[in-house]
Amino acid sequence: MTSLDNSEVRDPFGTLRRALWIGGGQWAGKSTVAGLLAVQYGVTTYHYDYHDARGHNDRRIARRVTLGEPVIGPDKDTMWVHTTPEEMAAQTLAGFPDRFQWALDDLRALESGRPVIAEGWGLRPELVAPVIDSPRRMVVIVPTPEFQQRQVRELPRAASVSHRVSDPARAQANRLARDRLVAEDAVRAARRLGIRVIIVDGSRDAAATAEEVAAHFSPYLPEPERTP
Repeated sequence: MTSLDNSEVRDPFGTLRRALWIGGGQWAGKSTVAGLLAVQYGVTTYHYDYHDARGHNDRRIARRVTLGEPVIGPDKDTMWVHTTPEEMAAQTLAGFPDRFQWALDDLRALESGRPVIAEGWGLRPELVAPVIDSPRRMVVIVPTPEFQQRQVRELPRAASVSHRVSDPARAQANRLARDRLVAEDAVRAARRLGIRVIIVDGSRDAAATAEEVAAHFSPYLPEPERTP
């Protein structure tokens, strides 16, 4: 990736300069933590996964056409059953830079007097670093393998691949192994760049993790909202 000075990043409303970033692994509770901070501090939350799965599909199709790839993309068995976790992780990591630019476009369109907290696994440390003026504007949250398995047991959306495939058990095992590899890569990048890593093992609830993240972001957060 080409390193950019943050003064070179287009930011018409100053949203990116004031943004706070939560990256990391799937099933670590990033969305829950961001939501708790949004309520407590009255900030806006940008959920990367929601936009990436819905609003960015036209751009994803256009990218395939530009690269000469099939418009529809690979079938679900090829994607989830017949591809190894290592191959899946490599493909995911290779796609993040383009997807990050789409997220930046979303964020540029927001204007707020308070910081925007952007959260999602595609908000990679090496991609966010050129946008921020301090490593303290980001935190990476990843689950332990044990907590990942607990999330699989307790969260319906984590329990299986949400597509029809010939071997659901293998597809799920591949998906979880891919997620671990992608999370490990995020940790390595964060530590190389001096960005805080929080490992979630389930010994504390989401509120405690949100409190730790709030303390990390404290120079940039407004005063907490007062409840009546």
